[in-house]
Amino acid sequence: MQKKVYPREILRQRRRRLRWVTILLLLAAAGYLGYWWLTQREWVRTDDAFVAGHLVGVKAQVDGTVVEILAENTQAVQKGDVLVRLDGNYALVAMQQAEAELAKTVREFYMLKARLESLRQRLAAKQAAVMQVEHDLQRFKAAAGDGAVSDQQVQNAEDKLRELAAAIRETSAERDGVAAQLRDSGVDDYPAVEQAKSRLRRAYLDYQRREVRAPVSGFVAKRKVQVGDNLHAGAALMVVVPLDQVWIEANFLETQIADIRPGQAAEIRVDAFGGERIYHGLVQGLNPGSGSSFALLPTDNATGNFIHIAERVQVRIALAPEELRAAPLQPGLSTLTRVHIADTAASALASKVNLADAAYRTDIYQHELDGVEDKIREIIAANRS
Repeated sequence: MQKKVYPREILRQRRRRLRWVTILLLLAAAGYLGYWWLTQREWVRTDDAFVAGHLVGVKAQVDGTVVEILAENTQAVQKGDVLVRLDGNYALVAMQQAEAELAKTVREFYMLKARLESLRQRLAAKQAAVMQVEHDLQRFKAAAGDGAVSDQQVQNAEDKLRELAAAIRETSAERDGVAAQLRDSGVDDYPAVEQAKSRLRRAYLDYQRREVRAPVSGFVAKRKVQVGDNLHAGAALMVVVPLDQVWIEANFLETQIADIRPGQAAEIRVDAFGGERIYHGLVQGLNPGSGSSFALLPTDNATGNFIHIAERVQVRIALAPEELRAAPLQPGLSTLTRVHIADTAASALASKVNLADAAYRTDIYQHELDGVEDKIREIIAANRS
């Protein structure tokens, strides 16, 4: 026999159930609020965040035809490795021509030195001849009164003296002109030789740069060059991506950035790992403008109907190097990034970017001219006499 349930009892049961549901909801809300207050209150987060890195473009530095490609997409290369080799025939001919011009200029310098010495000797000889003629002229004039010397002899001596004086002036002018060209210069600092040395250095540099080298260590991407391509200086060949030099570019809403400061800790979850791996980082700085400020076509809010859209400001976050070594990240990967904003002592305009880092320099070009100086010394020594 079914138990009879009265409406008042039903209402009481419903109220009891509603009370328990309300209590459970309040407890859940209080628990979530407590969890948020204790663990999430001092964090701001965004899923508009991506891995960024240096995409180092490799370009041809001289004109030439590609004869060999030594690196392919996805391959790892080390700084200084040859990536592309160009035909070096034109560069070799230009370097040989520059060597010949330097040798010719060195010989011309020593010819000028010899000519200057010859002019000095000729001038000294003419001055000695003038002294002799002046002495003879004085004797002739003394003897002319006694009739021992004719007037014609005196006249001839005077003409000879004037002729020598004119020759001395001409030789002196020529000597001064040659001396002005030399200006007490040695062969190493003679202007024409310096120009020839500079041309040889440039030709030598062009010859060395027929081998295109990797400016940094990393992985090859976007190879465009093909064997047989006729390249001009500046042509893009490929990109080298150093995966140990990546960071996060997180775009936070303008309502979130008030307490973001350089030096604050950050946590990053990468979609590629399902959000399971956590990377740690530090805020390096905030961009000095929102994304729309740097757009190719900035918005003009002074015209038309204005619609307020929350702007985003890019925040740069450095990643822990040891975590990157353990699990490298490729530029462009999506992330969920959050920043711990408890410490707001630093200035928002400060920057923690370290320009002393190896990512901002390369030394592969420092020794390109080492061999040419020995070549210059050899050419000068061979043409000295």
